[in-house]
Amino acid sequence: MLTNQSHLFNLPEGLTYLNCSYMSPMLKSVAAIGREMISKKDNPVQILPHHFFDNPRRLREEFAKLLEIENPDHCAVVPSVSYALSNVAKNLDVEKGDNIVLAEEQFPSNVYTWKPLESEKGVTLRIVSAPEVKDDRGTLWNEHILEAIDSKTKLVALGHVHWADGTIFDLKRIRERTKEVGALLVIDGTQSFGALPFSVSEIQPDMVVAAGYKWLLGPYSSGVAYYGEYFHDKSPTENNWMHRLGSEDFAGLVNYVDEYQPGSIRYEVGESANFILTPMLTEAIRQINEWGAQGIQEYCENLTSELVNELTEMGYQIEDSNSRSHHMFGIRLPQGININSLKKRFLDMNIFVSLRGSSVRVAPHLYNNDSDMDRLLDGFKLMSHA
Repeated sequence: MLTNQSHLFNLPEGLTYLNCSYMSPMLKSVAAIGREMISKKDNPVQILPHHFFDNPRRLREEFAKLLEIENPDHCAVVPSVSYALSNVAKNLDVEKGDNIVLAEEQFPSNVYTWKPLESEKGVTLRIVSAPEVKDDRGTLWNEHILEAIDSKTKLVALGHVHWADGTIFDLKRIRERTKEVGALLVIDGTQSFGALPFSVSEIQPDMVVAAGYKWLLGPYSSGVAYYGEYFHDKSPTENNWMHRLGSEDFAGLVNYVDEYQPGSIRYEVGESANFILTPMLTEAIRQINEWGAQGIQEYCENLTSELVNELTEMGYQIEDSNSRSHHMFGIRLPQGININSLKKRFLDMNIFVSLRGSSVRVAPHLYNNDSDMDRLLDGFKLMSHA
């Protein structure tokens, strides 16, 4: 079982940081890689031609290991979720009357990408609302999503968990349903990959993506995606020289070719070797693979279980533990608690969480301990007694 790992992070002392869902603190090893790679640009002779290809290859390999992807060449280095999803939108075969199924209030990048298809192709975005119930909310929400998928559905685009409250989507059943109707399944794992186990081999989605600066513990403007077989003969939104077959031969780059690199490498961003960010994200995922996502999830569950029980008894509403993640979850406030006053109280106590709508999003990691949970609970108690 994993123990507290705060000694491996650069998080300053004296604060309770429960906001990895906003942005992770930096691992010391990742920061060291960044400093090392910055210094190499001082002397460019240290950057050799093979580094252009070694850097993204190593990142693809670590990401493939994390998500149980059989072939790392089916992964691609990307700068953001929206960039990766744009490749899906470009190659989605849709016509007027088709629909795309989304969850209510999912992260904007996984909505804005599909909206142009409404006006350009006559596609309907079928947004499935969360049920307004206290019990079995997650279970019912998943049932409603399954019911929304029909013969005209061409794509289901979801998070692995809902980004605001950690509700887990039943991707195995949703994948079975999309196969029945011939729809693609696209998953944004930004709020889960690295902290909640996920297997591409098991779920068999058509595409997944995650930004690197949250639960993958990497730098901003970096990420990784997986594109399945459907995309292996399609066209990327961007064309750059590293996409093309034989581009390792610098002397032959002017011998232009039509063939792409194998698998999904064609969907990588230009300059994917990024000699600073790519090695940093590679080191971050390497460390996560050493810990194991399951171990991180179990640590967070053990850390937060008493907090959840006490808050529930105090009248705060939290999704049932079987329907949500433990590394990130929403706490809905009872009547009489002003969320802006709560925010000020937390800031005064040096507690950092996210506020989403009328709920508090708590997102711990291995650098948090029981003392952090006690301070957070004290903050809620002070508001309840105010």
